[in-house]
Amino acid sequence: MINPIERITQNRIIKLFQEQLGYIYYGNWEKREHNSNVEQELLKKNLLQRGYSETLADKAVKEVYDLANTNAGNLYDRNKAMYSLLRYGVKARPELGEHFETIFPIDWQNWDINEFGIAEEVTLAKGQHIRRPDMVLYVNGIALAVLELKRGTVDIAESVRQSISNQKALFNEWFYSTVQFLMAGNNTQGLKYGTIETPDKYYLSWKEDEQDNEGYKLDKYLKKLCHKERFLDIIYNAVVFDSGVKKLPRPHQYFALKAAQPFIQRREGGIIWHTQGSGKSLMMVLLGKWILENVSNSRIVILTDRTELDDQIERVFNDVGETDIAKTRTGKELMDFLTAPRPRLVCSLIHKFGNKTETDFDTFIKELQENPVKTQGEIFVFIDECHRTQSGKLNQIMKAVLQNAVFIGFTGTPLLKEDRKTTMDVFGRYIHTYKFNEAVEDGVVKDLMYEGRSIEQNLTSQTKIDQWFESKTAGLNDFQKNELKKKWGTMQNVLSSKSRMEKIVADIIFDFQTKPRLRSQMGNAILVASSIYEACKYYNLFLQTELKNKCAIITSYNPNMRDVSTEDTGADTETDKEYIFNTYTELLKNVQVSGNKSKTETYESDSKERFRKEPAKMKLLIVVSKLLTGFDAPPCSYIYIDKKMQDHTLFQAICRVNRLDTDDKDYGYIIDYMELFGNVTDAINVYTSELDSEGFSKEEVEINLKDRLKIAIDRLMTALETVEAICEPVQAPHTDLDFIHYFCGNTENPDELKANEYKRMALYKAIVEYIRAYANLKADFINTSFTEAEVQRFHKKLDDYLNLREIIRKASGETIDLKSYEADMRFLIDTYIQAEEAEKVSPFDDISLLDLMETDMDKAIDSLPNGIKGNKEAVAETIENNVRSKIVEEHLLDPKYFDEMSVLLQELIERRKQETISYQNYLKEMAQLIKQVNRGKKDDVPSSLDTKGKVAIYHYVQDEKMALACEDAVQYAKKEGFRENKAKQNEIKSALYKVIKDTDKVEEVYKIIDAHKDEY
Repeated sequence: MINPIERITQNRIIKLFQEQLGYIYYGNWEKREHNSNVEQELLKKNLLQRGYSETLADKAVKEVYDLANTNAGNLYDRNKAMYSLLRYGVKARPELGEHFETIFPIDWQNWDINEFGIAEEVTLAKGQHIRRPDMVLYVNGIALAVLELKRGTVDIAESVRQSISNQKALFNEWFYSTVQFLMAGNNTQGLKYGTIETPDKYYLSWKEDEQDNEGYKLDKYLKKLCHKERFLDIIYNAVVFDSGVKKLPRPHQYFALKAAQPFIQRREGGIIWHTQGSGKSLMMVLLGKWILENVSNSRIVILTDRTELDDQIERVFNDVGETDIAKTRTGKELMDFLTAPRPRLVCSLIHKFGNKTETDFDTFIKELQENPVKTQGEIFVFIDECHRTQSGKLNQIMKAVLQNAVFIGFTGTPLLKEDRKTTMDVFGRYIHTYKFNEAVEDGVVKDLMYEGRSIEQNLTSQTKIDQWFESKTAGLNDFQKNELKKKWGTMQNVLSSKSRMEKIVADIIFDFQTKPRLRSQMGNAILVASSIYEACKYYNLFLQTELKNKCAIITSYNPNMRDVSTEDTGADTETDKEYIFNTYTELLKNVQVSGNKSKTETYESDSKERFRKEPAKMKLLIVVSKLLTGFDAPPCSYIYIDKKMQDHTLFQAICRVNRLDTDDKDYGYIIDYMELFGNVTDAINVYTSELDSEGFSKEEVEINLKDRLKIAIDRLMTALETVEAICEPVQAPHTDLDFIHYFCGNTENPDELKANEYKRMALYKAIVEYIRAYANLKADFINTSFTEAEVQRFHKKLDDYLNLREIIRKASGETIDLKSYEADMRFLIDTYIQAEEAEKVSPFDDISLLDLMETDMDKAIDSLPNGIKGNKEAVAETIENNVRSKIVEEHLLDPKYFDEMSVLLQELIERRKQETISYQNYLKEMAQLIKQVNRGKKDDVPSSLDTKGKVAIYHYVQDEKMALACEDAVQYAKKEGFRENKAKQNEIKSALYKVIKDTDKVEEVYKIIDAHKDEY
């Protein structure tokens, strides 16, 4: 039964779809049989209205329906095949021997001649469990969107998780083969959207016309997303199937695509500025696909300035099914591709456009201008990180080579004033912008947290250093000694001293032992070294720590014997080159090459893949320059910087840690060992300078790095205040019974328990946030201004709230649903609470409370939270509610038996309340009742009834022979899939009637059969 408050919301939304969006209301389909993701009559009717013959309409309907209901492949593959069929049409012959025609189930170009409809409470009965989506949006009878609604007091995450579980094979996976949008909403949080198999953390919020604050945000964004033309436009132009993941566009990506289309139609270039981590590569794919489909004879050249970016762009296009693609290896090959008609898509590195010296550069440019390359097709040039490649000579070469091309620049940062002019000379004005602060606000990327760390170094004895130097350079003259002093006396060599690096390694290891995100199985880090030599030194130092076999080194180095052929000095020491060569030789010795890759390429590829997908097995990557751009790894949470960097390079490097991941990733952390704070702020603030001329204020693009300690303190205080505010309405004297009454109501009344559920969920979530905040700051309390008494208060509050959580859980008899953060909460408790011998949070381990009470009531009561076990009434209510929950849970399996158990429980409760039974006798009788409830059958059940289903039937019919006869009748009559087929159900009921001879009893026995899914 739908909640009355949800009913009001649902009625309002149905009215919105009818009156404001023009959808047809198909009705409430709760009792309608054979609901489908392809309503064949509706589809055929629209095809006939659009002028297709009956023969073609029938063939198209059959093909769409058959594909929608096939069992072949997984949900992703079926959905992808269906999307292709809907987008590109069904090929069919009107008659044998005639030419094939294309029938479009949906008219994408003339959106208003499609039939848009909505049905509510759509019962899906094909799966093992019946589910009923709140609303389904149909276009020409094809289910394209599902909307789940909740009342305002229930978190929107509940709707999201409901949609996710509906897609499981256990429920109604079959229905989602046609679905493009999955939406979840309520009146307080608005609307979130995703698509099939989207994890809950990647559900998105639409954002548009923020100044419009009339009405509910849920209504506002349903009107935005489900407007007929936009709804079809997003599905047609902005859906991507990327390497096993189906993706919908974020709002800024869709608006950038729409903004770019008129530029393309005018053959005008421009710049798309989307901040680091907001999906520039996918934006290239969306725009590239649109150009190839909408501009005849179009071709696209994608230029990057780093090999890893080149590889990434090619991979993304390949993953979305773009096969007419080539990657050039030389400048000549690039020119050959451009002068030939195919391929339509070319990836290349920017330096392939030439490498001329100062002396012949002007001549080279003049020759290109006088003898332009005769390229074929309309060429559109996409250039990634355009600001780095367009100042100076390269843009002149490009403009000379591709004189008629349209240039589209992509950047993750606004243009620096020194290269803005040259960049805009090539590309033109901004097409669309999506700035860092917008991305953080929208939850598209994580905010950045800065922490500078100083590694103090002192010379222990200048005299001994001088003596050592003199002895080692005895054979050199003064000039040679001075040159050597210059080389080795630089600050960098002091910074690369072994003792300093050992301290940094120890510091990083300490973080991996204490920081929740790094200690967990979910997070990892990057260390940026100043040189390949230092990277190797760091790598060898980490081999002596717990990160051995969990760290890797990624640099531009590839070992070759020529590197060291002239390095041997005759002394028993290694030069820097030998050290690097020997390090790489050792780490590559057991690597088995893969495909056409070298050992180094295989090692790096495997390491990066494990870093992305198995963070527990690859915790740290040591890099110099590689991976600091174009490398997306959501688990990466910390970047340790031990290298001088500035401007674009620094900003892009620190943005390696801002990708979204699991809930426990709260920020991207920047740990700075090089006192770069000035550079970091410059790298950010420099982008805000002189932006008024482009229409951007300093405030619009400002990026404020967060002070880690201050944020951690604020987070702890806010979390504590939140829990205290939730508990504030509890009546004095604030005993545990007072808390139970406030958060549960009358635990014997299921309606009161349900009515107070929102309070308990708010309490549980607030306590989890307090645990996280406490754990995040615990190791740093010494660095704060908190007194020892205040720290102890934080810890006591933690114990108190953990205890309160268990009291409410036990009293309400519920298993708390904290799916999105239960794992990391458990980790935090294990790490920070039990280490200090706090009260065990889950005292029963693998033994349920009822099982424990059945075997040893005293031990079970002693295991309850302190606040419950000290109060007899609280103990009794907790026991009773857990027994009642068990009875409710098992009732469908054996209604007759558990009805009796429910009566016995109620009688025992009444005797306790009327004090006609002593507390000790009450506990003894309760233990006996629990034993009966757990056993699930009476003592006198005949041994021939050896399954739960047979026992349940016996309890109902009260006759052994009749129960066995019913069992035989069902086994003989039942057919595969009877639960989804009314006719097959009737065959079972008919067979049962021959035994029981009573229609009402047949229905009750059938309910028992239907409930025992493991047996029938």
